[in-house]
Amino acid sequence: MSPDDTGWFGHAPCGLVATTLDGVIVEANDTFLTWTGFRYDEVVGRSLTSLLDPGGRIFFETRHTQIMHLQGIVEEVALTFVCADGSVVPALVNGVRDDTVQLLRFAVFKATERVQYERELLAARRNAEFSEQRVRVLQEMSSLFDVSASDDEVAASFADAAREAFDARETAVFLFRDDGEFVLAAGTNPLEGLIAPVPTLRTTPDVRIVNALDADDLFPELGAAMRMTRLSSLTVTPLLSEGQRVGLLVCFFSRRTEFDEQYIDLQQALGRQASQTLTRLRLQRRLAFLALHDQLTGVANRQLLQVELDAAIETADERNEPLGVLFLDIDDFKSVNDAFGHVTGDEILIEIATRLHAGVRRGDIVGRIGGDEFVAVCANADAEAAGLIAERILAVTRAPIAVDDGVVSASVSVGVSVYRPGTDVRPTSTRMLARADAAMYTSKRSGKDRVTLDYSV
Repeated sequence: MSPDDTGWFGHAPCGLVATTLDGVIVEANDTFLTWTGFRYDEVVGRSLTSLLDPGGRIFFETRHTQIMHLQGIVEEVALTFVCADGSVVPALVNGVRDDTVQLLRFAVFKATERVQYERELLAARRNAEFSEQRVRVLQEMSSLFDVSASDDEVAASFADAAREAFDARETAVFLFRDDGEFVLAAGTNPLEGLIAPVPTLRTTPDVRIVNALDADDLFPELGAAMRMTRLSSLTVTPLLSEGQRVGLLVCFFSRRTEFDEQYIDLQQALGRQASQTLTRLRLQRRLAFLALHDQLTGVANRQLLQVELDAAIETADERNEPLGVLFLDIDDFKSVNDAFGHVTGDEILIEIATRLHAGVRRGDIVGRIGGDEFVAVCANADAEAAGLIAERILAVTRAPIAVDDGVVSASVSVGVSVYRPGTDVRPTSTRMLARADAAMYTSKRSGKDRVTLDYSV
């Protein structure tokens, strides 16, 4: 068929090509030639596979030809033709074997718009998957933690989530502690020890992207450190809560240098979620602390003391260890209040609570049971050990207390009850407190500023 043919074959709305059974082109219509940019004499006599891209050529030779010879027909095979100018034309090809003339006949349908549609569909699907991933990550993060979770546990979970969600080489979460210290709370910082903190990045108000090749102008030392550690880029996301800087999420990448809007959106969303979670848990921990601690002195309140003493009795039984309970009352506290006022009285209560902590051992529980009465729960303390603790408390509380209107000399009276597993009947916490309270009143009646032991619980 010559290229000047003006019949239906030449101007069909699809490309028409005929080849020998071995795949050598013997006919091609004008539509096919127009699409590919070849002249008629440039394609006739050539193998059809020579017009395909490498992937299409392999598929045609290994799969398409076998099916054609076995079944005599192949439908909607996606192939890509390479044009005369080097550009490509995606196409769908239908083929049939015509045994009457020993030819293979192909109809070639240009699929450029279809491929574009499929790309758009794929992009939309990826967007949907990314959005689903975003929602899943945030939902998982929001449901992981209860009030007992620590800041470092929260940071570790967010570092892991960020590494998975963003396919980062490493991630790190830095937090500002209550004292203002800036620390690595979770994850890995591959730049540690190579570069000092960059203030501009530490205080960034939004997601900041730094590529190693572009860092030299703004952060030359950082750029050098990134190249040394084979980092192509990093992103810094501030953790902010109600205007307060909680910390930073940093993602480190070995190859990635391009970041689209979806990435930035997810970084911002994850940063917000981390900030809100940290703030919520800190507030919940603070509220839980206030619910179980005396708001004036900060020591355990009556409710927490009850829980701690019940647990201490249980532990004493399990370990066969003695338990001491000290009941303390400030001597003549009413006269101090009358002389100096309740504000000064509160200052003295706070100071006495501080000195009680100094008098007991590490791990002992100190609480305020009400008014000017305090309790200390001392695990593994027999009568001798509990007595020594009480004497130490007497010593530290005798020191004068400076107040606005002068100096106050305070002392305490102490009563001690001791439980000896295996010797004594197991007491209730109420019983132990009552015996210690009674011993404290014995100290009062005996002249105050002294210790009385009663371990017959």
